[in-house]
Amino acid sequence: MAKGDKFYYENLEASAAFSKDAATYLVECFEHYEPENIQKMLDEMHAIEHGADEKKHEMNEALAKAFVTPVDREDLDMLSHRLDDVTDLIEEILQKFYIFDIRVINPAAVAFARKLVRSCELLCKIMGEFENFKKSKTIRPLIIELNDVEEECDQLYLTSMRELTQKSTDVLVTVSWREIFDCMEACADACEHASECVGSVIMKNT
Repeated sequence: MAKGDKFYYENLEASAAFSKDAATYLVECFEHYEPENIQKMLDEMHAIEHGADEKKHEMNEALAKAFVTPVDREDLDMLSHRLDDVTDLIEEILQKFYIFDIRVINPAAVAFARKLVRSCELLCKIMGEFENFKKSKTIRPLIIELNDVEEECDQLYLTSMRELTQKSTDVLVTVSWREIFDCMEACADACEHASECVGSVIMKNT
């Protein structure tokens, strides 16, 4: 591997790490939720998201200058954006708590956030293996495992939305939590899309 190629893999691995940090912090916020501290939560989450953005910008700058890249530059660019989407959506989940002035946490949101942590942990492992994707014996099983977690998120989304519809008597609460669960489901999908992008790159290059 060319010395310069290392940058791309390290950048993507670091981007995935930011998504895991964001998901882990989201669980922390939910497990110890205090609405009075929402601004502090938003500030800390935004600092994580900003770090992820910097990694995306570094990738963009490197790709703009590069003559040769280890895989197609379009694929590296797509992967960079897919990973950044995950962190952006995690921040958006917390932003919706601020927008809707959520006062009491829904237990299903905590369970969902923990699954997002698992998805992001798998993304980190996938990106850690990406540098050696031609020889790796674990990267494909990791992609499959992440797909399985996404299916678990789908099921949790369905049960959470059904329970919300059946039990909530406050229209504003129902609408607010529907928006939040929609965003959490979109985040789970974004994790899967990032891993599928890795799978596509592997298929093109092996």
